[in-house]
Amino acid sequence: MQSTESTEYIDLQQYWLIFKRRLLPASAVLGFVLLLTALITFWQKPIYQAQGKLLLKRSDTSSLTGLGKELGQIDALANSPDSNIPANTQAEIISSAAFAQKVMTELNLKNEQGEPLKLKEFQNRLEVQNTKGTDVIQISYKSTVPEEARAVVNQLMNLYVQHNIFTNRSQAVAAREFIAAQLPKSKANVQQAEAELREFKEQNKILDLENEAKSAVTVISDLESQIGKAQVALANANSRSTALQKEMGMNAQQATVVNSLSQSPGVQKALTDLQELESQLAVERNRFQENSPVIENLKSKEASLKAVLQERMQGVVGDRQQLNDNLQIGELQQKLTEEFVKSEVERVVLTNQLTALNNVYSSYQQRANVIPQLQQRQQDLARDVEAARSTYETLLQKFQEVRITENQNVGNAQIVDTGRVLEAPVAPRKLLNFGVGGIIGVLLAGFTALALDARDSSVKTVREARELLGYTLLGIIPNFEKIDKAGSRTRNLKQAVTKIPVKDTPRSTISETYGMLYANLKFLSSDQEVRVITITSAVPKEGKSTVSANLALAIAQLGFRVLLVDADMRRPSQHEFWERSNAVGLSNVIVGQTDLKRAIAQVMPNLYLLTAGVIPPNPLALLNSKRMASLVEVFSQSYDFVILDTPPLNAAADARILGVMTDGILMVVQPQLVDSASAISAKELLEHSGGNILGMVVNGLNPENEPDSYFYAKEYHSEQDLTAVNDSFKVGQEINRF
Repeated sequence: MQSTESTEYIDLQQYWLIFKRRLLPASAVLGFVLLLTALITFWQKPIYQAQGKLLLKRSDTSSLTGLGKELGQIDALANSPDSNIPANTQAEIISSAAFAQKVMTELNLKNEQGEPLKLKEFQNRLEVQNTKGTDVIQISYKSTVPEEARAVVNQLMNLYVQHNIFTNRSQAVAAREFIAAQLPKSKANVQQAEAELREFKEQNKILDLENEAKSAVTVISDLESQIGKAQVALANANSRSTALQKEMGMNAQQATVVNSLSQSPGVQKALTDLQELESQLAVERNRFQENSPVIENLKSKEASLKAVLQERMQGVVGDRQQLNDNLQIGELQQKLTEEFVKSEVERVVLTNQLTALNNVYSSYQQRANVIPQLQQRQQDLARDVEAARSTYETLLQKFQEVRITENQNVGNAQIVDTGRVLEAPVAPRKLLNFGVGGIIGVLLAGFTALALDARDSSVKTVREARELLGYTLLGIIPNFEKIDKAGSRTRNLKQAVTKIPVKDTPRSTISETYGMLYANLKFLSSDQEVRVITITSAVPKEGKSTVSANLALAIAQLGFRVLLVDADMRRPSQHEFWERSNAVGLSNVIVGQTDLKRAIAQVMPNLYLLTAGVIPPNPLALLNSKRMASLVEVFSQSYDFVILDTPPLNAAADARILGVMTDGILMVVQPQLVDSASAISAKELLEHSGGNILGMVVNGLNPENEPDSYFYAKEYHSEQDLTAVNDSFKVGQEINRF
């Protein structure tokens, strides 16, 4: 959570720093916008606004007559989220192009140039809105002429009222014509619905389905009871017939034949005669031979009687089975036979009765099952008839109402507030204009600052330098002009602007930063001591010579013997810092024109200076010589520290040549001066040279332009000691990261 807040703070601070860097152009943009706003505000003519109000109401005429109540009413939609939708609709109608064009034509409106007013400009001046929670519409119009604004509002309201009345009358006429066209169709629909209902009843033989359904339930219940009784009686008859058949040993047909023959007198008489003749024949056979005339005569009679018996039986039973014996039965047998025949007859009757009952039951059951469907269909048809009749009756009633409403002055718009001009002009609104102009100016100023900063390719902060180069940050040299003039609490005039503050103001904040730079160099590597240092920069004027001079003096003040060598034979400057002659120097020593001891001069205690000397035509050839390499060896043996001030990397190859001969290269970077391309180019040159890159020193830092607190300056002073303490502990932390 803390990390997020810190990041957001730094980002905001970065934007503020960008704005400070581009303060001049941003301020110019802001001032221009405010000036333009002022010109527009004071140049603009006063604009007046007229307002009027319309009330949308129900028609009073229709409430008096009781007719046409639905015409001309603008009812709010109660179930709608916006209860003022109808009023909003009327507001859109009032502000439509048709109304606007009529008003412009009738009032002959013109713009400031004297040309006919255009529709879009008229609509921009017009404002029609519904007052929330009411049925009131407010109409406003703006114009530089107050009377014109009032006339437009009044004319617009009058046009709407007239249009409203005309529209309502037109609606009544259209409604009458529509209803008149629909009446014949509605009557035909009624007749068709009634015909369909009548045909349905005839086809399904319907009189009263409700009573029929009730009676069907009763009949079906009775039939079920009768069927049950018939089934029981039939079962009894079947049981009795079965028992009699078993007792008699004959089936029903045989019993019927026997019963018929036993009850026939002719058959019984013939049977009796035949039995008597057979008895006589049996007696005579005992007396006579079989072929005797008596026997033959009796046989002939027997045959005749049998033929007679057969004929009579045929006449009684027809083609049914013939019985040759037991045709004469006893009284008991005859009663059983009669009982058996009656039982069979009863069984057949009961069977037929049960079949008939079942048929009737099925018929009623089928009808009962169809009755609900018939009832549903009958109800549908009845509803169709009722709906058709209701529609027809409603149309007849509305037709009469609309005919009366046509002649009524039906209107539901009323002017409740005629157009009036507000006392004070609505424009220009000076405070609002300047407020909006100020906001726009600030936005444009910020955009200008960001755009200019984005186009600026210079390295602006320590963070950008570290991210771009990737070198160890060994020291931060603040812009002492800012610190000493604005940041010092003592306001000591002795801490004046100088090129060598370590010499002139040894107790100043700037002097302490060079001491910290030496300390960081000392603890840079534990394996090899750094004693011979090449100092350079990417481009000129980054302060490499100033850093070289002050660092050399800061080390010398610690008691070390330090040699400061001005190896910039193109634009030497160390002799100017120390106010020495440049007639004899390094170039003279390399070519052998002078002795080394003669060329070196002591400028401060423990600090010795070797100027560049006479500027040669080819400095690189001298510096790349064996003589120069041997001189570096001599320097390192004779002095505790050797500082070589060399040309910028992008200007000459001198620094790369000397960097290989020394213990390492220290690169000076000044924000706001070096650009990204030059810094990257210098880095690539150093990497290709093969020299030991110690790190970088940020020179000329303005703490106010840094989003990160790399530098804090506090001064403590007393009578005995006035020392500047630079809180550079963070710099040491940055070194440890690498």
